[in-house]
Amino acid sequence: MATWNTFIHLLASYLRYTPIFAATLAFFLQSDATPAAPSNSNALLEMLTNSGGVAIAVLVVLALASLYSWTIIFSKWSSFGKATKQSRRFIRTFRKATRLQEIAASTADYQPSPLALVFDEVYEAYKRQTGGFGPPRNLTPLERSAQTACSEALTRLEQRLTWLATIASSATFVGLFGTVMGIVDAFHGLGTAGSATLRAVAPGISEALITTAAGIFVAVPAGVAYNQFTARLRVFASGIDDFARELLNSLEEIPQRSAVPANAPPTPPPGPRSPEKEL
Repeated sequence: MATWNTFIHLLASYLRYTPIFAATLAFFLQSDATPAAPSNSNALLEMLTNSGGVAIAVLVVLALASLYSWTIIFSKWSSFGKATKQSRRFIRTFRKATRLQEIAASTADYQPSPLALVFDEVYEAYKRQTGGFGPPRNLTPLERSAQTACSEALTRLEQRLTWLATIASSATFVGLFGTVMGIVDAFHGLGTAGSATLRAVAPGISEALITTAAGIFVAVPAGVAYNQFTARLRVFASGIDDFARELLNSLEEIPQRSAVPANAPPTPPPGPRSPEKEL
């Protein structure tokens, strides 16, 4: 008896949901029979083909700006990496060396490092004062040389970074200009045709919005890269200032006895002054 009741219940459920199953099957069959909609890539290509002259010009400008910004990004990425690596090597060499002449002879091996540039400038000023031996007579010219060298090193690292800031701030507006001109053209065509339907105006607006999307695509990487490189420049500036102070301290701490070269003959003790010298 329980088996018979279960069979009756299953049969009733089948008869109840059969229309739903039939409708669902018909829907899927109809979907398979419907031709597939064009892919996004094909639709984008079609919109680009139908774009006006202003939109094409804007897209060309944005493509060139994107290519230039990515060139700067990869170039700065490489140069900053080399500068960081060579600066770490140079500071280790500087702290291990016992004579400034040894460091000056090896600075050519650390040219990507801004610290090597600072050392060369300060050491040249030091040699002009003392000839390369002994403590400096006046630290003020050396401090000025260090400040000038720090500024030159940072300027070298900052080259072409302003282009990233310019592209990041202006690419979106350039794309928006193309969008505005495309919308104006679409509404002008709508007024000329006299048909105020969405089908008539939608293609023109969708084509115009491509330039805004392209502007955002160009501006975002340039803005992110500019912020990251600016942060790394602050780290470089701090490291250069610390090294300049360390270099000036090491020059100031040179003992008086190093003023005489090692191969110089000993100086005889001073004798009694003659009356002519006293005059």
